[in-house]
Amino acid sequence: MVKHSRRFSTVAEKVDLEKNYEPKEAMELLKEVSTAKFDETVELHIRTNVDPRHADQMIRGICRLPHGLGKVIRVVVFAGSEGAEEARAAGADFVGEDDLIEKIEAGWDDFEVGLATPQIMPKIGKLGRILGRKGLMPNPRSGTMVQPQDMARAVEEAKGGRTEYRTDRTAIIHSSVGKVSFTADQLVDNLASLASAIVRERPDSLKGPFFRSAYITSTMGPSVSLDLPTLMALESSD
Repeated sequence: MVKHSRRFSTVAEKVDLEKNYEPKEAMELLKEVSTAKFDETVELHIRTNVDPRHADQMIRGICRLPHGLGKVIRVVVFAGSEGAEEARAAGADFVGEDDLIEKIEAGWDDFEVGLATPQIMPKIGKLGRILGRKGLMPNPRSGTMVQPQDMARAVEEAKGGRTEYRTDRTAIIHSSVGKVSFTADQLVDNLASLASAIVRERPDSLKGPFFRSAYITSTMGPSVSLDLPTLMALESSD
């Protein structure tokens, strides 16, 4: 059995384990029970009803959050003559091709988002074994393989705050929605954008309910159960 600190046990008593909270109330409560001495990350965890063994039921995507993630996002762009200048002008932190590939092969991975143009994808294929397991490998499904003419927009969105969501092998989606220092309204706005994006990804082949349960939690705080009908009815402000 997991042992919790006295601080955790004290704040956890404020959470009614029998209640499913509406999003605004849940965020206000989460801010109250998140008492660590640093700005904790707020996360959404959804247990879905999909079967991850079936390729057509895998859920994966990227969502732009209206209030960002509350942290500095370093963006790497793999691009040649097409797309490189656009990426630099939009504020990409690192832009290149062979030089970046060699740097990553040597063990460097000091960034949060990787973007690439289609022309460079064959070159960086060998980085899949390194970046793939860290969720940093550009690929079409996650929207991180970008046409040169769209690179500026992609960089700006990445630095503004995009969060990735995907089902793991237990059919659970884990994703960040901001920081405890955000207002409850800002967190609800971000949650609405993320929940709306996930709901749109519901597989056509899925029978029965899409979500089985959903919780929000902070890095060091207790989980708060969300009311599923209200969560699924949230509308993004984007």
